[in-house]
Amino acid sequence: MDDTPADLSPAVARPAVRRMRFVAHVLDESVRIPGTSFRVGLDPILGLLPVVGDVASGCLSLYIVLESARLGVSNRTLVRMLANIALDVVAGSVPLVGDLFDAAWRANTRNVALALADLGLDGGD
Repeated sequence: MDDTPADLSPAVARPAVRRMRFVAHVLDESVRIPGTSFRVGLDPILGLLPVVGDVASGCLSLYIVLESARLGVSNRTLVRMLANIALDVVAGSVPLVGDLFDAAWRANTRNVALALADLGLDGGD
């Protein structure tokens, strides 16, 4: 049984969800820290550049919000997603501690989960 909402075409939803997951993976967990099972992505790496890196990663994070809006995610969920990104950018701008926050917070992974839950897909595509 297809779990895509009736007003959302699977031909549109599946590729969009795959793209959103890919962006979240690249930004949040694409690089394994050697000797551990912990993964980080470009978000905390870009965050090493004071302020500019966090703003750049925040801009990249907006892709997931835009794609979610295109898929019909509710305004309430979109606001929550934007708040996650804002928190990520602001907290990530704090030297050193912010980089650790970026590695742990994973706003993009959270935002994909929020979007999928709002669409009723809850992890499936």
